[in-house]
Amino acid sequence: MKLSRRTTAIAAVAGAASIALLASGCAPSADAEDDGGNVELSIATFNDFGYTDELLQEYMDENPNVTIVHNRAATSNDARANYFQKLGKEGLADIEAVEVDWFTEAMQYSDLLAEVPDSAKGRWLDWKEAAATDADDRLVGFGTDIGPQGVCYRSDLFAAAGLPTDRADVAALLDGDWTNFFDVADQYKAATGKPFIDSANSVLQGIVNQLETAYEEPDGTIVATENADIEDAYNTVVERAVPISAYAGQWSDDWFASMANGEFAAMLCPGWMHGVISGNAPEVTGWDIADVFPGGGGNWGGSYLTVPANGKHVEEALKLADWLTAPEQQVKAFANAGTFPSQSEAYEDEDLTGFTNEYFNNAPTGEIGIARAEAVTVATFKGPKFFQFHDALQNAVTRVFDGVEDQQTSWNTWVTEVSAF
Repeated sequence: MKLSRRTTAIAAVAGAASIALLASGCAPSADAEDDGGNVELSIATFNDFGYTDELLQEYMDENPNVTIVHNRAATSNDARANYFQKLGKEGLADIEAVEVDWFTEAMQYSDLLAEVPDSAKGRWLDWKEAAATDADDRLVGFGTDIGPQGVCYRSDLFAAAGLPTDRADVAALLDGDWTNFFDVADQYKAATGKPFIDSANSVLQGIVNQLETAYEEPDGTIVATENADIEDAYNTVVERAVPISAYAGQWSDDWFASMANGEFAAMLCPGWMHGVISGNAPEVTGWDIADVFPGGGGNWGGSYLTVPANGKHVEEALKLADWLTAPEQQVKAFANAGTFPSQSEAYEDEDLTGFTNEYFNNAPTGEIGIARAEAVTVATFKGPKFFQFHDALQNAVTRVFDGVEDQQTSWNTWVTEVSAF
Protein backbone atom coordinates (compact mmCIF):
# COMPACT_ATOMS: atom_id res chain seq x y z
CA MET A 1 0.00 0.00 0.00
CA LYS A 2 1.25 3.48 -0.83
CA LEU A 3 0.26 6.80 0.62
CA SER A 4 -0.92 9.28 -1.96
CA ARG A 5 0.48 12.77 -1.72
CA ARG A 6 -1.61 14.77 0.73
CA THR A 7 -1.51 18.51 0.31
CA THR A 8 -4.00 19.57 2.91
CA ALA A 9 -2.89 17.79 6.12
CA ILE A 10 -2.21 20.40 8.76
CA ALA A 11 -1.65 23.38 6.50
CA ALA A 12 -5.37 23.79 6.08
CA VAL A 13 -5.89 24.26 9.79
CA ALA A 14 -2.70 26.06 10.79
CA GLY A 15 -4.12 29.53 10.41
CA ALA A 16 -7.52 29.03 11.96
CA ALA A 17 -8.64 28.34 15.50
CA SER A 18 -10.93 25.60 14.25
CA ILE A 19 -12.85 24.46 11.24
CA ALA A 20 -16.03 22.45 11.04
CA LEU A 21 -16.30 19.72 8.47
CA LEU A 22 -19.69 18.14 7.87
CA ALA A 23 -18.64 14.77 6.61
CA SER A 24 -21.88 14.09 4.78
CA GLY A 25 -21.62 17.31 2.82
CA CYS A 26 -25.05 18.42 4.02
CA ALA A 27 -26.03 21.23 6.32
CA PRO A 28 -26.69 20.13 9.92
CA SER A 29 -30.28 19.83 10.99
CA ALA A 30 -31.72 22.19 13.54
CA ASP A 31 -32.31 19.35 15.98
CA ALA A 32 -29.78 16.71 16.99
CA GLU A 33 -32.37 13.98 16.40
CA ASP A 34 -35.52 14.11 14.29
CA ASP A 35 -38.76 12.16 14.56
CA GLY A 36 -37.50 9.57 12.13
CA GLY A 37 -34.78 8.43 14.52
CA ASN A 38 -31.96 10.10 12.62
CA VAL A 39 -29.02 11.09 14.81
CA GLU A 40 -26.47 13.84 14.28
CA LEU A 41 -23.19 12.94 16.04
CA SER A 42 -20.43 15.45 16.57
CA ILE A 43 -16.77 14.51 16.97
CA ALA A 44 -14.10 17.02 18.03
CA THR A 45 -10.44 16.39 17.22
CA PHE A 46 -7.33 18.52 16.63
CA ASN A 47 -4.41 18.50 14.20
CA ASP A 48 -5.03 15.49 11.91
CA PHE A 49 -6.36 12.16 13.20
CA GLY A 50 -6.73 10.72 9.71
CA TYR A 51 -10.52 10.85 9.97
CA THR A 52 -11.18 11.99 6.44
CA ASP A 53 -14.61 12.71 5.03
CA GLU A 54 -14.33 9.45 3.10
CA LEU A 55 -13.62 7.40 6.24
CA LEU A 56 -16.51 8.96 8.15
CA GLN A 57 -18.75 8.42 5.14
CA GLU A 58 -18.03 4.68 5.40
CA TYR A 59 -19.66 4.66 8.83
CA MET A 60 -22.61 6.70 7.64
CA ASP A 61 -23.12 4.33 4.71
CA GLU A 62 -23.29 1.46 7.20
CA ASN A 63 -25.51 3.48 9.55
CA PRO A 64 -27.82 5.58 7.34
CA ASN A 65 -29.61 7.07 10.35
CA VAL A 66 -26.36 8.77 11.47
CA THR A 67 -24.91 12.05 10.25
CA ILE A 68 -21.41 12.92 11.51
CA VAL A 69 -20.18 16.46 12.04
CA HIS A 70 -16.39 16.67 12.45
CA ASN A 71 -15.01 19.74 14.24
CA ARG A 72 -11.23 20.08 14.19
CA ALA A 73 -9.30 22.50 16.41
CA ALA A 74 -6.04 23.92 15.14
CA THR A 75 -3.99 22.74 18.11
CA SER A 76 -4.09 20.44 21.10
CA ASN A 77 -3.90 23.54 23.33
CA ASP A 78 -7.15 24.88 21.88
CA ALA A 79 -8.84 21.52 22.35
CA ARG A 80 -7.64 21.24 25.95
CA ALA A 81 -8.96 24.67 26.90
CA ASN A 82 -12.37 23.88 25.44
CA TYR A 83 -12.49 20.40 27.00
CA PHE A 84 -11.90 21.43 30.59
CA GLN A 85 -14.07 24.52 30.32
CA LYS A 86 -17.11 22.44 29.34
CA LEU A 87 -16.58 18.91 30.72
CA GLY A 88 -19.51 18.00 32.96
CA LYS A 89 -21.46 20.97 31.67
CA GLU A 90 -22.80 21.60 28.16
CA GLY A 91 -21.19 22.34 24.85
CA LEU A 92 -18.82 19.42 24.24
CA ALA A 93 -19.08 17.20 21.19
CA ASP A 94 -20.55 13.71 21.47
CA ILE A 95 -17.00 12.40 21.05
CA GLU A 96 -14.02 14.42 22.27
CA ALA A 97 -10.38 13.69 21.47
CA VAL A 98 -7.84 14.05 24.29
CA GLU A 99 -4.08 14.30 23.75
CA VAL A 100 -1.80 12.07 25.84
CA ASP A 101 0.04 14.99 27.49
CA TRP A 102 -3.19 16.08 29.20
CA PHE A 103 -5.00 12.77 29.35
CA THR A 104 -4.00 12.11 32.97
CA GLU A 105 -5.52 15.48 33.77
CA ALA A 106 -8.76 14.32 32.14
CA MET A 107 -8.65 11.04 34.09
CA GLN A 108 -9.23 13.03 37.28
CA TYR A 109 -12.79 13.41 35.97
CA SER A 110 -13.27 9.86 34.72
CA ASP A 111 -16.68 9.73 36.40
CA LEU A 112 -17.84 12.29 33.84
CA LEU A 113 -16.92 9.96 30.96
CA ALA A 114 -18.81 6.97 29.59
CA GLU A 115 -17.20 3.54 29.88
CA VAL A 116 -15.78 1.74 26.85
CA PRO A 117 -17.88 -1.36 25.95
CA ASP A 118 -16.48 -4.68 27.14
CA SER A 119 -16.36 -5.90 23.55
CA ALA A 120 -13.66 -3.34 22.72
CA LYS A 121 -11.46 -3.94 25.75
CA GLY A 122 -8.16 -5.71 25.11
CA ARG A 123 -7.57 -4.40 21.60
CA TRP A 124 -4.88 -1.93 22.64
CA LEU A 125 -1.28 -2.18 23.75
CA ASP A 126 -1.26 -2.92 27.48
CA TRP A 127 0.23 0.41 28.54
CA LYS A 128 -2.12 2.35 26.27
CA GLU A 129 -5.21 0.72 27.79
CA ALA A 130 -3.90 0.85 31.35
CA ALA A 131 -3.48 4.63 31.14
CA ALA A 132 -7.19 4.99 30.33
CA THR A 133 -8.42 2.73 33.14
CA ASP A 134 -9.46 4.52 36.34
CA ALA A 135 -9.26 3.44 39.98
CA ASP A 136 -12.66 1.75 39.67
CA ASP A 137 -11.34 -0.37 36.78
CA ARG A 138 -13.43 1.58 34.24
CA LEU A 139 -11.87 1.99 30.82
CA VAL A 140 -12.97 5.47 29.70
CA GLY A 141 -10.74 6.20 26.69
CA PHE A 142 -10.65 4.64 23.23
CA GLY A 143 -6.98 4.63 22.21
CA THR A 144 -6.33 6.08 18.77
CA ASP A 145 -2.65 6.41 17.88
CA ILE A 146 0.77 6.36 19.49
CA GLY A 147 3.83 8.30 18.38
CA PRO A 148 6.90 6.05 17.99
CA GLN A 149 9.60 8.33 16.65
CA GLY A 150 12.10 8.05 13.84
CA VAL A 151 14.07 10.80 12.12
CA CYS A 152 12.73 12.53 9.00
CA TYR A 153 15.46 14.14 6.92
CA ARG A 154 16.10 15.94 3.65
CA SER A 155 18.37 13.64 1.62
CA ASP A 156 19.27 16.47 -0.76
CA LEU A 157 20.42 18.69 2.10
CA PHE A 158 22.34 15.81 3.68
CA ALA A 159 24.13 15.26 0.35
CA ALA A 160 25.03 18.95 0.13
CA ALA A 161 26.65 18.69 3.56
CA GLY A 162 28.60 15.57 2.67
CA LEU A 163 26.47 13.30 4.85
CA PRO A 164 25.09 9.92 3.77
CA THR A 165 21.65 9.91 2.17
CA ASP A 166 20.52 6.27 2.10
CA ARG A 167 18.08 5.71 4.95
CA ALA A 168 19.99 2.71 6.31
CA ASP A 169 23.23 4.71 6.30
CA VAL A 170 21.51 7.66 7.97
CA ALA A 171 20.17 5.30 10.64
CA ALA A 172 23.72 4.07 11.25
CA LEU A 173 25.01 7.65 11.34
CA LEU A 174 22.49 8.76 13.96
CA ASP A 175 22.44 5.54 15.97
CA GLY A 176 23.66 6.16 19.49
CA ASP A 177 23.06 8.68 22.23
CA TRP A 178 22.01 12.31 22.08
CA THR A 179 25.64 13.45 22.13
CA ASN A 180 26.23 11.65 18.84
CA PHE A 181 23.11 13.27 17.39
CA PHE A 182 24.31 16.74 18.37
CA ASP A 183 27.80 16.03 17.01
CA VAL A 184 26.30 15.16 13.60
CA ALA A 185 24.17 18.30 13.82
CA ASP A 186 27.26 20.40 14.51
CA GLN A 187 28.97 18.79 11.51
CA TYR A 188 26.02 19.73 9.29
CA LYS A 189 25.94 23.31 10.54
CA ALA A 190 29.69 23.69 10.04
CA ALA A 191 29.38 22.48 6.44
CA THR A 192 26.33 24.52 5.48
CA GLY A 193 25.96 27.39 7.93
CA LYS A 194 22.33 26.37 8.41
CA PRO A 195 20.39 24.83 11.32
CA PHE A 196 20.23 21.05 11.36
CA ILE A 197 16.88 20.50 13.08
CA ASP A 198 13.58 22.33 13.05
CA SER A 199 13.15 23.24 16.72
CA ALA A 200 14.87 23.09 20.09
CA ASN A 201 11.69 22.24 21.95
CA SER A 202 11.11 19.16 19.82
CA VAL A 203 14.42 17.91 21.22
CA LEU A 204 13.26 18.73 24.75
CA GLN A 205 10.12 16.70 24.08
CA GLY A 206 12.19 13.79 22.79
CA ILE A 207 14.49 13.72 25.81
CA VAL A 208 11.72 14.12 28.39
CA ASN A 209 9.74 11.31 26.77
CA GLN A 210 12.63 8.95 27.52
CA LEU A 211 12.43 9.60 31.26
CA GLU A 212 10.42 7.40 33.61
CA THR A 213 9.66 10.39 35.82
CA ALA A 214 9.36 13.96 34.63
CA TYR A 215 7.53 16.46 36.83
CA GLU A 216 5.32 14.34 39.10
CA GLU A 217 5.49 10.97 40.81
CA PRO A 218 2.59 8.51 40.43
CA ASP A 219 1.62 9.18 44.05
CA GLY A 220 1.14 12.86 43.24
CA THR A 221 4.42 14.16 44.64
CA ILE A 222 5.70 17.15 42.66
CA VAL A 223 9.37 16.67 41.76
CA ALA A 224 9.65 19.07 38.83
CA THR A 225 12.27 21.43 40.21
CA GLU A 226 14.09 18.70 42.14
CA ASN A 227 14.39 16.17 39.31
CA ALA A 228 18.01 16.21 38.16
CA ASP A 229 16.99 14.54 34.91
CA ILE A 230 14.74 17.47 34.03
CA GLU A 231 17.47 20.01 34.81
CA ASP A 232 19.92 17.98 32.72
CA ALA A 233 17.39 17.86 29.87
CA TYR A 234 16.95 21.62 29.98
CA ASN A 235 20.69 22.32 30.08
CA THR A 236 21.36 19.87 27.24
CA VAL A 237 18.72 21.47 25.05
CA VAL A 238 19.92 25.00 25.74
CA GLU A 239 23.59 24.17 25.23
CA ARG A 240 23.41 21.71 22.32
CA ALA A 241 19.98 21.95 20.65
CA VAL A 242 19.40 25.71 20.60
CA PRO A 243 22.53 26.41 18.49
CA ILE A 244 21.54 23.90 15.79
CA SER A 245 17.79 24.65 15.66
CA ALA A 246 15.89 26.84 13.21
CA TYR A 247 13.14 27.69 15.70
CA ALA A 248 12.51 27.53 19.41
CA GLY A 249 9.21 25.72 18.96
CA GLN A 250 6.84 24.33 16.39
CA TRP A 251 3.44 25.22 14.91
CA SER A 252 4.12 28.83 13.86
CA ASP A 253 3.33 29.96 10.32
CA ASP A 254 7.05 30.31 9.61
CA TRP A 255 7.68 26.79 10.91
CA PHE A 256 5.01 25.35 8.62
CA ALA A 257 6.51 27.18 5.64
CA SER A 258 10.05 26.08 6.49
CA MET A 259 9.41 22.43 5.61
CA ALA A 260 9.45 23.40 1.96
CA ASN A 261 12.21 26.02 1.87
CA GLY A 262 15.20 23.98 3.09
CA GLU A 263 15.74 25.99 6.24
CA PHE A 264 16.69 22.83 8.17
CA ALA A 265 17.58 19.24 7.31
CA ALA A 266 15.94 17.00 9.92
CA MET A 267 13.00 16.56 12.27
CA LEU A 268 12.27 14.18 15.12
CA CYS A 269 9.40 12.38 13.54
CA PRO A 270 6.49 10.41 15.03
CA GLY A 271 4.15 8.92 12.45
CA TRP A 272 1.62 11.71 12.73
CA MET A 273 4.30 14.20 11.62
CA HIS A 274 4.52 12.57 8.19
CA GLY A 275 1.26 14.15 7.07
CA VAL A 276 2.33 17.50 8.48
CA ILE A 277 5.47 17.49 6.33
CA SER A 278 3.89 16.22 3.13
CA GLY A 279 0.96 18.58 3.53
CA ASN A 280 3.16 21.64 3.89
CA ALA A 281 5.90 20.73 1.40
CA PRO A 282 3.97 18.89 -1.32
CA GLU A 283 6.43 19.69 -4.11
CA VAL A 284 9.62 18.82 -2.20
CA THR A 285 11.12 15.51 -3.32
CA GLY A 286 13.98 15.14 -0.84
CA TRP A 287 12.25 14.04 2.37
CA ASP A 288 12.98 10.53 3.70
CA ILE A 289 12.69 8.65 7.00
CA ALA A 290 15.35 6.74 8.96
CA ASP A 291 14.59 3.90 11.35
CA VAL A 292 16.50 5.42 14.26
CA PHE A 293 16.05 7.70 17.25
CA PRO A 294 18.69 9.22 19.58
CA GLY A 295 19.02 7.31 22.82
CA GLY A 296 17.04 4.28 21.61
CA GLY A 297 13.29 4.63 21.35
CA GLY A 298 10.83 7.39 22.10
CA ASN A 299 7.10 7.93 21.93
CA TRP A 300 5.78 11.41 21.25
CA GLY A 301 2.07 11.88 21.20
CA GLY A 302 -0.94 9.73 20.79
CA SER A 303 -4.50 10.38 21.79
CA TYR A 304 -7.78 8.95 22.99
CA LEU A 305 -11.41 9.42 22.09
CA THR A 306 -13.68 10.05 25.06
CA VAL A 307 -17.46 10.16 25.29
CA PRO A 308 -18.86 12.68 27.80
CA ALA A 309 -21.36 10.82 29.98
CA ASN A 310 -23.88 13.65 29.81
CA GLY A 311 -23.95 13.77 26.01
CA LYS A 312 -27.21 13.62 24.09
CA HIS A 313 -26.35 10.42 22.22
CA VAL A 314 -24.00 8.45 24.46
CA GLU A 315 -24.80 4.98 23.09
CA GLU A 316 -24.48 6.07 19.47
CA ALA A 317 -21.28 7.95 20.29
CA LEU A 318 -19.79 4.86 21.93
CA LYS A 319 -20.56 2.84 18.80
CA LEU A 320 -18.84 5.38 16.56
CA ALA A 321 -15.79 5.68 18.84
CA ASP A 322 -15.61 1.88 18.93
CA TRP A 323 -15.67 1.71 15.12
CA LEU A 324 -13.11 4.49 14.64
CA THR A 325 -10.61 2.81 16.99
CA ALA A 326 -11.00 -0.73 15.65
CA PRO A 327 -7.73 -1.98 14.08
CA GLU A 328 -9.12 -1.82 10.54
CA GLN A 329 -10.07 1.85 10.79
CA GLN A 330 -6.86 2.79 12.58
CA VAL A 331 -4.82 1.30 9.73
CA LYS A 332 -6.87 3.46 7.35
CA ALA A 333 -6.25 6.51 9.54
CA PHE A 334 -2.54 5.74 9.40
CA ALA A 335 -2.73 5.65 5.61
CA ASN A 336 -4.46 9.02 5.68
CA ALA A 337 -2.27 10.89 8.17
CA GLY A 338 0.53 8.66 9.51
CA THR A 339 -1.16 8.26 12.90
CA PHE A 340 0.40 4.99 14.05
CA PRO A 341 -2.09 2.47 15.48
CA SER A 342 -2.10 1.58 19.17
CA GLN A 343 -4.03 -1.65 18.52
CA SER A 344 -1.84 -4.76 18.73
CA GLU A 345 -3.76 -6.64 16.02
CA ALA A 346 -2.98 -3.89 13.54
CA TYR A 347 0.72 -4.86 13.62
CA GLU A 348 -0.15 -8.09 11.82
CA ASP A 349 -2.22 -6.35 9.18
CA GLU A 350 -0.58 -6.59 5.75
CA ASP A 351 -1.93 -3.16 4.94
CA LEU A 352 0.33 -1.85 7.72
CA THR A 353 3.35 -4.16 7.45
CA GLY A 354 3.54 -3.58 3.70
CA PHE A 355 2.81 0.13 3.85
CA THR A 356 5.15 2.44 1.98
CA ASN A 357 5.00 6.21 1.75
CA GLU A 358 5.54 7.50 -1.77
CA TYR A 359 6.21 11.04 -0.60
CA PHE A 360 9.12 9.91 1.62
CA ASN A 361 10.97 8.15 -1.21
CA ASN A 362 8.77 5.05 -0.76
CA ALA A 363 9.98 4.56 2.80
CA PRO A 364 8.50 1.43 4.45
CA THR A 365 6.78 3.49 7.11
CA GLY A 366 4.68 0.58 8.33
CA GLU A 367 7.75 -1.51 9.15
CA ILE A 368 9.61 1.53 10.51
CA GLY A 369 6.70 2.40 12.79
CA ILE A 370 6.49 -1.12 14.17
CA ALA A 371 10.27 -1.20 14.78
CA ARG A 372 10.17 2.20 16.46
CA ALA A 373 7.20 1.13 18.61
CA GLU A 374 9.11 -1.96 19.74
CA ALA A 375 12.11 0.22 20.60
CA VAL A 376 10.10 2.18 23.18
CA THR A 377 11.05 0.89 26.62
CA VAL A 378 9.81 3.75 28.81
CA ALA A 379 6.33 5.20 29.12
CA THR A 380 6.93 8.51 30.88
CA PHE A 381 4.55 9.11 33.75
CA LYS A 382 2.55 12.21 32.89
CA GLY A 383 0.60 13.42 35.87
CA PRO A 384 -2.33 15.85 35.90
CA LYS A 385 -0.03 18.89 35.72
CA PHE A 386 2.39 17.54 33.12
CA PHE A 387 1.03 19.80 30.41
CA GLN A 388 1.47 22.91 32.54
CA PHE A 389 4.96 22.04 33.77
CA HIS A 390 6.19 21.07 30.33
CA ASP A 391 4.68 24.06 28.55
CA ALA A 392 6.41 26.35 31.06
CA LEU A 393 9.76 24.58 30.50
CA GLN A 394 9.34 24.98 26.75
CA ASN A 395 8.80 28.68 27.36
CA ALA A 396 12.06 28.72 29.32
CA VAL A 397 13.91 27.25 26.33
CA THR A 398 12.22 29.80 24.07
CA ARG A 399 13.39 32.71 26.22
CA VAL A 400 16.97 31.54 25.84
CA PHE A 401 16.55 30.96 22.10
CA ASP A 402 15.14 34.46 21.69
CA GLY A 403 17.85 36.03 23.83
CA VAL A 404 15.37 37.31 26.40
CA GLU A 405 17.07 35.54 29.33
CA ASP A 406 20.29 33.61 29.78
CA GLN A 407 20.37 29.91 30.60
CA GLN A 408 20.41 30.17 34.41
CA THR A 409 18.01 33.11 34.63
CA SER A 410 15.43 31.37 32.47
CA TRP A 411 15.70 28.21 34.57
CA ASN A 412 15.18 30.28 37.72
CA THR A 413 12.14 31.92 36.14
CA TRP A 414 10.72 28.45 35.40
CA VAL A 415 11.32 27.34 39.00
CA THR A 416 9.41 30.37 40.25
CA GLU A 417 6.57 29.79 37.82
CA VAL A 418 6.06 26.10 38.56
CA SER A 419 6.18 26.68 42.29
CA ALA A 420 2.87 28.50 41.82
CA PHE A 421 1.34 25.45 40.11
